[in-house]
Amino acid sequence: MDCTNLLAGRAEIEQALPQRHEFALLDGILLLDMDRGVCAGYHDVRADAFWVRGHIPGRPLFPGVLMIEAAAQLASYVHTRLFPDAGFIGFVGVDHVKFRGPVEPPCRLLVVERARQIRPRRMTCEAQGFVGATMVFEAEITGMAV
Repeated sequence: MDCTNLLAGRAEIEQALPQRHEFALLDGILLLDMDRGVCAGYHDVRADAFWVRGHIPGRPLFPGVLMIEAAAQLASYVHTRLFPDAGFIGFVGVDHVKFRGPVEPPCRLLVVERARQIRPRRMTCEAQGFVGATMVFEAEITGMAV
């Protein structure tokens, strides 16, 4: 995967997703292979983010729930591209979650997903998050059109 090839930036992502401000956790799309159901996007974890001051003062750690939210937003972006008339897909479930390493600012969290099921009203993806070459989380994300 070419991590320098930006397919969609913040402006294009905002056209597809409703999240804004501190909850816009998807900064770029790097891979979108609809035939194989594989995608990749990233979130730049910044030292001035809203959670830094309170989530472990002195050693800020990107919260696991925000990692999962970034993965859910990536799945929603893909669903919107496949089914533009289906409406927004909301995060309804997460299974088989494992956090495997800390995510500390500044860094880039790369999220890679493979679709297990894609339908107009429902989507399930296997997601993995990486900082550099280190896997920091894995999960199964489910969303439904709302």
